[in-house]
Amino acid sequence: MRHLSRMVGRANELSEARRLLGRTRLLTLTGVAGVGKSRLALGVADVVRGDFPDGVWTAELAALEDPKLLPQTVASAVGLRDQAARSAVDVLGDHLRDKRALLLLDNCEHLIEPCALLADRLLRRAPRLCLLVTSREPLRVAGEAVLWVPSLPVPEPHLRHSPQALARYPAVQLFVARAARVSPSFTLDAHNGDAVALLCGRLDGLPLAIELAAVGLRTLGPEQVLDQLDQWLEPAAGKAAAGESMAEEAGATRARHRTLGAAVDWSFDLCSPAERTLWARVSVFAGDFGLPAAEEVCAGDGVDREDVLDLVAGLVDKSILVREECGDEVRYRLLETIRRYGRARLAGYGQAAALRRRHRDWYRALVYEAEGQWLTERQEEWLTRLRGELANLRTALEFCCAEPGEAHAGLEIAAGLWPHWICGGSLAEGRHWLEQALWLAPEDSVARGKALWVDAWLAALQGDTASALPRLDECRELALRLGHEPTLVRATQHRGALALYEGDFPRAIRLIEKALEGHRAARDRNGMMTALYQLTMACALSGDARAAVYGEECLALCEAAGAQWARSYALWALGLHTWHRGDRRRATALVRDALRTRWVVRDGWGMALCLEVLAWTAAFGGQPGHGARLLGAADAMWSSLGTSPSGFRHLAAVHDEVATRLRTDLGTRAYSAAYRAGARLTPDEAAATALHDPPRLRPHGRSAASAGA
Repeated sequence: MRHLSRMVGRANELSEARRLLGRTRLLTLTGVAGVGKSRLALGVADVVRGDFPDGVWTAELAALEDPKLLPQTVASAVGLRDQAARSAVDVLGDHLRDKRALLLLDNCEHLIEPCALLADRLLRRAPRLCLLVTSREPLRVAGEAVLWVPSLPVPEPHLRHSPQALARYPAVQLFVARAARVSPSFTLDAHNGDAVALLCGRLDGLPLAIELAAVGLRTLGPEQVLDQLDQWLEPAAGKAAAGESMAEEAGATRARHRTLGAAVDWSFDLCSPAERTLWARVSVFAGDFGLPAAEEVCAGDGVDREDVLDLVAGLVDKSILVREECGDEVRYRLLETIRRYGRARLAGYGQAAALRRRHRDWYRALVYEAEGQWLTERQEEWLTRLRGELANLRTALEFCCAEPGEAHAGLEIAAGLWPHWICGGSLAEGRHWLEQALWLAPEDSVARGKALWVDAWLAALQGDTASALPRLDECRELALRLGHEPTLVRATQHRGALALYEGDFPRAIRLIEKALEGHRAARDRNGMMTALYQLTMACALSGDARAAVYGEECLALCEAAGAQWARSYALWALGLHTWHRGDRRRATALVRDALRTRWVVRDGWGMALCLEVLAWTAAFGGQPGHGARLLGAADAMWSSLGTSPSGFRHLAAVHDEVATRLRTDLGTRAYSAAYRAGARLTPDEAAATALHDPPRLRPHGRSAASAGA
């Protein structure tokens, strides 16, 4: 209920929204900018949470600019990692098909058509799903109910009210609450009541405008704030009078837009020149950002680096920037209306391209640093950080793809993000950016070669061999033209990985061993780790005893680096080898050790692999009921990734053999019951079951709804 404490005067809207959600599966909250649609929607989601036992999720769309990434963004909000070659919409629909759940799509007005198409498809595929949408206009999808979010009630004009009577109006309540934050001594009384009432009326009861106006009480009295705002509002009133022929509701809506614009203009005018400059410059960030990023991107040309902290603090004090604590880090963000205003100002200064390039350079450097420190003790930290910076990384990539001459940098960023795409993000999104950058930057370069083998790697992990092979062919040819051995080594390695996934183990071992020699010569630890892991798998699955040698070397490399996530993959591969050798007890211990790390970092792909092998060890270890539950949990996890073991020949044969054995040992009815019980487990519950830990013992991090992201 944390959001309800921040809302004022919305009891009627909360009640009506809940009533409508009981009668419709698509409810859209509409209203003008600054009226509080998002805050109300979050409050509604809290109120109705108990009505949706399978989950309540929020997809924040304000910072999303590329409509093609809408399905992936929503899938991530639901807790899915889009690892499939097939449509993300299909993956979403399959996952939500039988769930009684609520999905909030927040800030859809810039994506009306794609949001409408997505909503229509999801509602058709998932008959128990409900959608709650915020937008300045309806989606116009069949069955949609629309709830207009009005401004807060204000005192009647030209009437005198006692302070007690004024305090009953929601607009006044909000003003007083915000005023007390900036001026703790402020109280509503007979001396300032008329000015407060007029002020709330002048601002049409718009919550954002009221909050911005309340900031003026830091240095001014209510009467002075009213006088200054009137100077900004008078031109807007004149424009409104000129449009008297418009329909009443449309006229009121436009008037409120002008009112909010005037309030934001006034807030901008209250800022010092340096604060105005910083406001415009931080608008290049999407979502939130940290102070080091603001110092690097926004300093210079009239703003000293050492002054950025004080300027940020000033914008926080003026309610322009929102300050949030995220673990040990303080982050800042602009409300979408404020951000768009800042971007317009930045464009007016003629600085938009330069600031977006600085923004891009900061995030390109971040990607370089993350990749360089991947096989270190900071591995899990980097996974978390890259996930948190996704909105800004997308903005940097969008700039590279849209601005002439910048596509080469896009190749570098998209390819350098391979740890994120594989371990914490979406294979499909990684391929989306790589394919755009490869098309826009066709010239021979080392960066293009890297983008080719990374794209092939992602395609192979999706089971899309048809796309991976041409990329590797081109990568090899380019490497030969450039004489660039590291690129040639990677092309060879991923040819071997394709052979592994297709079940051609001798060819896989031959090619990956050759690549390993190249990685050793270049002292490429990332390449060595992945090659050793792949060789361990290939040898284990083919009965080659060298699996133990490669697996132990891979484990030693990861442990020496302190890279816990990579260590978990070495443990899993060793567990696979040990299972094939018949030592099920040790195999179980190794894979459980791997699962503990993957559970903590929310690695859905890795968790699915661990649950799969633990189902095998249980099936062949005299625990058929446990094995059937784990197989059901593994299949549910594979499904959440949009894939299945059947897409990978090196897993498919054993998976099918285990299912047949369990069905025989238990009988069809008992097997089906145990399998379905496992499939219903949340990722946290599945991990706890596999580890024989109570489900309440969950790792720190994101909630179960985010598992697998």
